[in-house]
Amino acid sequence: MGFQISHSNKQKVKPFFGRENDDSDGTINGSVKGRELSPPDVAGYDSWLVKHPSALNSFDSIMKEAKGKKVVVFLDYDGTLSPIVEDPDKAFMSAEMRAAVREVAKHFPTSIISGRSRDKVKQFVQLNNVYYAGSHGMDIMAPPRAVKSCDKKGNEGAFQPAKLFLPAIQEISVELVDKIKDIQGARIEDNRFCISVHYRQVPPEDHEILKEKVKSLVENRAEFRLTQGKMVLEVRPSIEWNKGDALNYMLDTLGFSNAKDVLPLYIGDDRTDEDAFKVIAARREGFPIIVSSTPKDTIAWYSLRDPPEVLAFLLRLAKWRKSEMPFFK
Repeated sequence: MGFQISHSNKQKVKPFFGRENDDSDGTINGSVKGRELSPPDVAGYDSWLVKHPSALNSFDSIMKEAKGKKVVVFLDYDGTLSPIVEDPDKAFMSAEMRAAVREVAKHFPTSIISGRSRDKVKQFVQLNNVYYAGSHGMDIMAPPRAVKSCDKKGNEGAFQPAKLFLPAIQEISVELVDKIKDIQGARIEDNRFCISVHYRQVPPEDHEILKEKVKSLVENRAEFRLTQGKMVLEVRPSIEWNKGDALNYMLDTLGFSNAKDVLPLYIGDDRTDEDAFKVIAARREGFPIIVSSTPKDTIAWYSLRDPPEVLAFLLRLAKWRKSEMPFFK
């Protein structure tokens, strides 16, 4: 059997050119309950933590900066709220994580920004009080209660900056199916505004063959660009839009684009999240937090090891908000 077509999978993308790295599957180990929150024994991790200290160990200092300000929470999904697993259709978030996100969203505007399609990530999260931004922010929907407040700005319904690309995306998807049909283990994922070709189950000797086939289909199409991530190639529309743009759009929709008392907090584990980290760094207000159990290049200021530590951080954030309510406007 050759390729498979899927409508959900992990989206991990970085520029296509350059050497491949970060190919570990990111599977988490252990739980925060009943143990010390400490990094694994990985060479270089301790020195990396000096530059990107634990957001849990630094929680009090982070929240000191947030006192009296409006915190807006942005979260990646895969590798952040859920583990990365071999079968992407089973990347479920735990009941405890869902409850924590629900509680955080009661107190702060909260958005899930994912490479998955918006509908798929919503199926996983199953919450109605958060914003969903699928396809790396190319498909944004506010929670029902927020739509009325968006009407004044003309942003009701879904915001889809790549909508005009849909016919071309479907066309290239059909061509990709034919192009890679003979490669064992290749898997195509339809994320509506982008197409992913996963090769985790492709024999290693066929990796370069697959990459060349996909690259040849895209290189003469100016309307598309090719990016690469953890065992995945992704065909995306050639528009200037990424998770950082999505973050800015949602801040603007909330009326916070020019506010001086707003602190965006973004937690993510992937190179696509770096675009959002850059936006926060440029604002000089907020907290970009990378999720990683190994050293990696990032402009994030703080770190968390894995989804269990993300859970612990979100629980502390919700608890802190309750204790600080008198200070909020």
